[in-house]
Amino acid sequence: MAAKQRSVLFVCLGNICRSPIAEAVFRKLATDKGVVNNWMIDSAGVIDINVGKSPDSRALSCLRQQEIETTHKARQITKDDFKTYDFILCMDENNLRNLEVMMGKVKDPKSKIQLLGSYDPQKKGIIHDPYYGSDSNFEEVYQQCLRCCTAFLEAST
Repeated sequence: MAAKQRSVLFVCLGNICRSPIAEAVFRKLATDKGVVNNWMIDSAGVIDINVGKSPDSRALSCLRQQEIETTHKARQITKDDFKTYDFILCMDENNLRNLEVMMGKVKDPKSKIQLLGSYDPQKKGIIHDPYYGSDSNFEEVYQQCLRCCTAFLEAST
């Protein structure tokens, strides 16, 4: 019997740093575990400022160092996403508040909104925006996403 497809949407502010890293990491973990076909995986931003853009070059560099590729283009979250995705995992409290407000305007949403960091075994609940930081901040985001996505995948399969 085929497994029911599950869905996860990773969300940050502009969808060019944290959420595309989380999406790419989760996709690789699910691929390596042989369950990627059981998942619909994407990422989005709360705001529309980067729609259509590739992830930040530092995010792409960080992923390449881990031999992870992504072809993601930034997009803004939509009302339909709250009806489509089982899980919407965001990066910080501002994202969480914005998503809760948005979901409150959607009729019959099905999504469970959580902080991705709530899955962190190191209990670092917030994944800070590395945009104004250095390469090491992107590496820290990658490591947090790796821990959190690993724990989320284990809890969800």
